[in-house]
Amino acid sequence: MGDLAERPHVSIVTSGHDVADARLHREVAALQRVGLAVEVLGLGAVTSGPPGAIVRTWPRRGAVRRAWYAVALPLRTRGDVVVALDPDSAAGARLARFLRRVVGRRTALVTDVHEDYELLLQDRAWASGARGAFAAVSARLGSRAARRSDLLVVADEHLLPDAERRLVVRNLADTSMLPSPAAPAARPRAVYIGDLRRSRGLFAMLDAVEAAGGWELDLVGPIAPADRDEFLARLASPALADVVRWHGRQPPREAWTFATGAWAGFLLLDSTPAFRDAIPSKLFEYLACGLPVVTTDLPRSAAVVRETGAGVVVADADEAAAALRAWVADPAAHEALRTAALAAADSYVAGEDLLSFADAVQGLVPTSAPAAQR
Repeated sequence: MGDLAERPHVSIVTSGHDVADARLHREVAALQRVGLAVEVLGLGAVTSGPPGAIVRTWPRRGAVRRAWYAVALPLRTRGDVVVALDPDSAAGARLARFLRRVVGRRTALVTDVHEDYELLLQDRAWASGARGAFAAVSARLGSRAARRSDLLVVADEHLLPDAERRLVVRNLADTSMLPSPAAPAARPRAVYIGDLRRSRGLFAMLDAVEAAGGWELDLVGPIAPADRDEFLARLASPALADVVRWHGRQPPREAWTFATGAWAGFLLLDSTPAFRDAIPSKLFEYLACGLPVVTTDLPRSAAVVRETGAGVVVADADEAAAALRAWVADPAAHEALRTAALAAADSYVAGEDLLSFADAVQGLVPTSAPAAQR
């Protein structure tokens, strides 16, 4: 993507996220709209990074390499403001800020907390023993660094509620990254866009589509290594081989093209400690695309679906399959849910949150900072 002629205003750094991450793309776009030049340092393919940003990437290579990235990547940033996207890179960015001050260069630190990382570890099978202990320490150090940032950005009200200089930037739908709502295709098809693992409903979705009969399913996102072999075996089975397609990780704009013509969006997450308090951004994106939502009974997601009438709340894959069959039998009922989804969508569109984020970051950029050539 080339190099900026001068330093970027803002550097976004992550030791754990792929540069295809949807929240990262939304934040970069918001910063660019207020005239800031942005560089991104993260994992994955350069071509999956946000359009218009300078993107530098490194391969994903396990916990030891991630720890190294957390320390090394913040030292490579060139911006006057550094935005850290995960707890370990936040701790590394705080160290980098201190070292720069020693040599007379001042940079501002923004930490973006997406989730309750300590609770999230309870949903990870690998987070036990020495590795789990190391991850827990990393999460605690990251939370400590976040509280001491020049600005703390959180994705939800329940995250670090007692912290100072805290700004809530919810994961609402950015319609600039979504396709226009379209009529459902002739053959019923469901879609799921996001990380794929058992606790996020990976196998429940397969079970539901298999039991419903006549439905197709598009899965877009990376699969957890622990679930990959079982998933691939299921995918090759006669019942699913011709109806389930896995597209891997995609940048947000490309990922959401699979929503066009779909009949429904899946949200069959397990009731884990982290998921119970959270609300996935894909719920709002499904609504913006006019997709009825099939969700498990997690408090906040289920409340949105019930209040808007834009889908169904189910207990398990069997109930999800029953809902899919009912929509094929009664297309008018399905159309009513689509209408409800579109009616509700405007209430969950990103706007003020992202503008507040961009304005707050812009306020941390020194007025004497040279503008990069765009």
